[in-house]
Amino acid sequence: MAKKTINNDVLLANIIKGIEEVKGNDIDILDLRDIDTAVCDYFVICNGNSNTQVNAIVNSIQKTVSKDLKDKPWHVEGTDNAEWVLMDYVHIVVHVFQKHIREYYNIESLWGDAKITTIENKY
Repeated sequence: MAKKTINNDVLLANIIKGIEEVKGNDIDILDLRDIDTAVCDYFVICNGNSNTQVNAIVNSIQKTVSKDLKDKPWHVEGTDNAEWVLMDYVHIVVHVFQKHIREYYNIESLWGDAKITTIENKY
């Protein structure tokens, strides 16, 4: 049985919802579709204030996407120390950082050609 295809916009909305449920901060969506070397269509980048909050964000995203779309990430890594957790949904890769780690790696600058959409915090 083939895996059903999920619309990227719907998946993005569910990922954002999962982040906002546990007050993830500084949410950016990088549109990588026009970049030849990109490995996926979108990056979603956000941060939490502690390893506990980073893991809570990851769990919230997984729960929201699983409940609403019956989908799960292809791969998740980084939950052991929860400084930088990567969630791979194939076409969308989510990066959940602790704030100081995000500032250090500054992924947004590495993908300077990407169109960046910042999601305003609702709280």
